[in-house]
Amino acid sequence: MDLLNTLVDKGLRRELPTREEALAVLATSDEDLLDVVAAAGKVRRQWFGRRVKLNYLVNLKSGLCPEDCSYCSQRLGSKAEILKYTWLKPEDASKAAAAGVAGGAKRVCLVASGRGPTDRDVDRVSKTIEAIKEQNEGVEVCACLGLLSAGQADRLRDAGADAYNHNLNTSEGTYGEITTTHTYADRVDTVQQAQAAGLSACSGLIAGMGESDEDLVDVVFALRELDPDSVPVNFLIPFEGTPLAKEWNLTPQRALRILAMVRFVCPDVEVRLAGGREVHLRTLQPLALHLANSIFLGDYLTSEGQAGKADLEMIADAGFEVEGAGTTTLPEHRTDVAAAGCGSHASAGCGSHESSGCGSHGGGCGPCGASEEPSVPGEPSVPEARTDLVAVRRRGAGTDLAPNA
Repeated sequence: MDLLNTLVDKGLRRELPTREEALAVLATSDEDLLDVVAAAGKVRRQWFGRRVKLNYLVNLKSGLCPEDCSYCSQRLGSKAEILKYTWLKPEDASKAAAAGVAGGAKRVCLVASGRGPTDRDVDRVSKTIEAIKEQNEGVEVCACLGLLSAGQADRLRDAGADAYNHNLNTSEGTYGEITTTHTYADRVDTVQQAQAAGLSACSGLIAGMGESDEDLVDVVFALRELDPDSVPVNFLIPFEGTPLAKEWNLTPQRALRILAMVRFVCPDVEVRLAGGREVHLRTLQPLALHLANSIFLGDYLTSEGQAGKADLEMIADAGFEVEGAGTTTLPEHRTDVAAAGCGSHASAGCGSHESSGCGSHGGGCGPCGASEEPSVPGEPSVPEARTDLVAVRRRGAGTDLAPNA
C-alpha cells in the first residue's frame, strides 16, 4: 500500500505526515489492519527496538475532585463507587512505589486528584519524591497533580521529579464539550511550564469519547507541535456514574489504528499504551506492543488492570523485552536536546490520568447488557459494552491489601 510505504519513510526520517495521511490510517479497513500494524511497527523498532518501558501508578489522593471532566470517575458529582481518600503519607506512597519497582517498573507516576496543587501540596509531594528516590535507587519519578502555578514545576524538579504529566485529552475544538471548569489552553500552559522547568513533559489523549477522526488527528498534531517526550494513549473506560458511561465506541481494531496513527505522527517519542487497554484491546493487546513502547504495570488509579505477572508474560510471549533501568528510553537525538537544556529530560514522561492524567478509571463489574436488536444494514454497528472487564480498584494505595504489580 503506497500510503503505508510513505508513512514508514516519513517516520524513519521523523517527518510529519499530512493530515490527509493521518486520517487515511484511521479509515483503513480491518482487512488491512495487520499491514498497518506492521508498517507502524517498523517505525517503532527504528527508534525503540523491541524494548517495553514499564511504569507504575501510585494514586496519592483519590476522588473528591472539583473539576467536571466528563470521562473521570473522580470528577465533581461522580457517582462511581471508587476508593476515596486524602493524601497518602510519604512512607505509604514509597511503600506502594516499591511494589511497582520490584515488579519491573522503571518509572513511578505519582497522581493526585484536584484542579491543581497548593504550595503545601507541592511540599507534601516533594517529601514523597525524596522518600521514593531514597529507597529505590535509579527510579524515575513523574508527578501528575493537575494545573501548575508559577514556580511549582521548578520546585518539583528541585525535589527530584524527572517528569510531569498533563494530558490534552481531546481536540481544542471539542474540549469545552468534555470539561467546563478549565480550558484546553490551561492544559497547554501547564505542559509548557513543566518543559520550561526542565522536566520531561508527558501529554497525551483519550480516545473513545465520541470524537471524530478529525478530532483525533487534531489533538495528535497538537501534541506533535507541543513536543512532549511521552504521549500516553488512553481509551475511555465508560465508567458507570459518569456522563460518558454509555460511550462504548471502540473496537480492538479501531484502538490499534489509533495507536498506529499516533506512532506515525510522533515516531520518536515514547508512545504509552495507557488506561483502557484491557477493556478495549482485550486479546489484541500483544499487537499493540508493535506500536507502543511503554505500558503501565498492574492497576490504574481507580480501576484494576491486568495482573502484573500477565503483563510480563505478554511482553515476553510477544517477543519483546522489559527496558532495564540502565537504558535510556528516548533516542539519542532527543536526549541530546535535553542535555542542551531545551526543556525536556532524557527519559520519557508519565502515564495518563483517569484516562486524563496518569492512569485510568474503573467501573462497575457486572453483566454486559448489550442490546439484542440486530444492526440496521448500512449503519455502523455499535460495539458491545464490556462492563464485565471493568473493576473498581480495591487493593494497593489507600487500602490494606497488597498492590497488583
